[in-house]
Amino acid sequence: MRVLSKGTLRDFWELYPDAESGLKMWFSKVKKAEYKIPSDIIADFKGADYVEGRIIFNISKNKYRLIASFRYDKQICFIHFVGTHSEYDKIDPATVEI
Repeated sequence: MRVLSKGTLRDFWELYPDAESGLKMWFSKVKKAEYKIPSDIIADFKGADYVEGRIIFNISKNKYRLIASFRYDKQICFIHFVGTHSEYDKIDPATVEI
């Protein structure tokens, strides 16, 4: 799976260093995977949720949230949001864009 873009993750963990290991683990796992449907992802990431075509991931024991969408036919992951849990509470996960 190709992830667009690791730079977004790097920018975030530079602001929140305690998110680095969780984001790197997420990136590594997604990059190595080949997902065909949303339930494949949710099976791989316990606690992830599916909301209107996007997957919401808990990062660093739910301290941070990451929202991504997937093109399964092209094996591409698009990151739409990375933020703190309180920032996540202020957005609409179905429409938010970085």
